[in-house]
Amino acid sequence: MAQAARDPYVILVTIYIFAPWFVRAVVGDPVQGQALVAQGGKWGGWAVMLSMPLLGAMIDRLGPRKPLLALVVAAMAGLAASLWWVVPQGQPGGLGIAWVILVGAGMTWLFAAHEMLHNSLLIPAAGMAGAARASGLGLAGGNAMSVGLLLLVLFAFALPGTVDWAWLPAAPLLGLDPALGEPARITGPIVAAVMLAGSVPLFRHVPDRPRTTASLPAALAGGAADLWRLFRDVRGHGNAMLYLVARMLFTDGLTAILLFGGIFAAGVMGWETLEMLAYGITLSIAAVIGGLLATRIDLALGPRRALIAELVLLIGIEAAVLGGGKDRILYQPASPQPLWDGPMFTTLPELAFLAIGCGLAITVTAAYASSRTLLTRLAPPDRLGAFFGLYALSGTATMWLGPLLLEQATRVGGSQAAGFVPIIGLLAVGLLLLLFVRGGGRLEP
Repeated sequence: MAQAARDPYVILVTIYIFAPWFVRAVVGDPVQGQALVAQGGKWGGWAVMLSMPLLGAMIDRLGPRKPLLALVVAAMAGLAASLWWVVPQGQPGGLGIAWVILVGAGMTWLFAAHEMLHNSLLIPAAGMAGAARASGLGLAGGNAMSVGLLLLVLFAFALPGTVDWAWLPAAPLLGLDPALGEPARITGPIVAAVMLAGSVPLFRHVPDRPRTTASLPAALAGGAADLWRLFRDVRGHGNAMLYLVARMLFTDGLTAILLFGGIFAAGVMGWETLEMLAYGITLSIAAVIGGLLATRIDLALGPRRALIAELVLLIGIEAAVLGGGKDRILYQPASPQPLWDGPMFTTLPELAFLAIGCGLAITVTAAYASSRTLLTRLAPPDRLGAFFGLYALSGTATMWLGPLLLEQATRVGGSQAAGFVPIIGLLAVGLLLLLFVRGGGRLEP
């Protein structure tokens, strides 16, 4: 429940609804807006890199997770709810661009802290036997809750007043005004309320780690020693370490595509909240398909070959996405004339962009899944815990790199598409290193 209530922030606020609206209506320039949002992610990534590994090791020494987790959830909910007071360009009062960038940086750090604290309660919550099932239910719950909330915003706030369907309200519920961006801004308070309510079962029913006798300075010193021990324990396993370096790079690329894909779509296609809601729902469903396909592909090819194939396909699909626009498909001019009479996705370039986006969502999700499976095949069984510790560390150590490259390339190139060129480069370098990794083949029956 806690993960199901947390993950919609990424889908509704960061990817599909609030951030694209912010770039379009508050910043007023898709290129500048993409660079600004990336700047916030870069700052948050730096903070995570500098603090999270040591904080995690220190918390392990202290014991209880719930007190700090409660503060993290409260801070996340407060920041998310504050987005309601961000007003469009030209409107008096309200919170402005600088606040949204700070919220983005703060939420990047808080989300990483939540992930670290929340995941460490998995075994107390479900036990060793039920950990895999509980983890899968959390991921599935996050996707299901996100799709449900996207549908809620679509039918309660975005569609009413735009189409004459008898079963829809005549106007947006709660008197929300689309001209002021309120159907997009309401996602902040909705996410905050869901996050608080969904966390209650965890705080009420999940047992916490027992408190140790360690003082704060002792926990800090012990945590630093634990991190050093983690690196020491994996020495001599160059093949698995090479994979972790490759994974660190291509995961930065995957995350950047995931987080900034919505802003790119809204900018180059000129889509507003209604279209972005439908786009988000469609791609979220496609992502579920990608997760299901990953298992079959891993079994058929082995996780290493599956991951190589997924990254090659992903590079090609992302290049195709960058060639889309309101009047072009795959870098070629295309007619923007409507093919049918409907509320959205009426032109051939829009339909093509939606189809390519679905392929991107499927491939990104499959690559995430295969990368985790591959580590279990490469790490020595008696060092699996240490390698998964480094796996988690590699996911935070350079999470600033993707936003940094995207920000700088967007500013230098002067277009949204230019910002994603170094992201494709990250995928390519990670793929190149992966080619030199040995093992990870299919299991023999």
